[in-house]
Amino acid sequence: MKIVVSSSGEDINSDVDARFGRCAFFLAVEVEDGKIGDIACEKNKGAMQGQGAGIAAAQQVGNMKPDKIITGNLGPNASQVIKGLGIPVYQASGPVKDAVMALIDGKLAELTDIVPSHFGMNK
Repeated sequence: MKIVVSSSGEDINSDVDARFGRCAFFLAVEVEDGKIGDIACEKNKGAMQGQGAGIAAAQQVGNMKPDKIITGNLGPNASQVIKGLGIPVYQASGPVKDAVMALIDGKLAELTDIVPSHFGMNK
């Protein structure tokens, strides 16, 4: 299973970024038999866009072919793209490693509350 996480940093000990469209990085975490395996990092190409960051980020993550996504919050534009791709999104905070393990253990809730556009731009 591949899980993509919006991250504030480039490694699994970084925090889950509360922002999806404007997070700094996406970490792709491979999970097999309930254990974390390979981890790949991609810089969020949409983070610095004036407009359309959520759409660009969602398309980038879609191209990464995840089975699941973990983030802090999701805006309406990104949500629409991800919903169209059929990828479930889960909400978490704290270290990426802890969030991934919580998802593996079935302790994360699916994200259902969508935040307004441009939420958290000044964070």
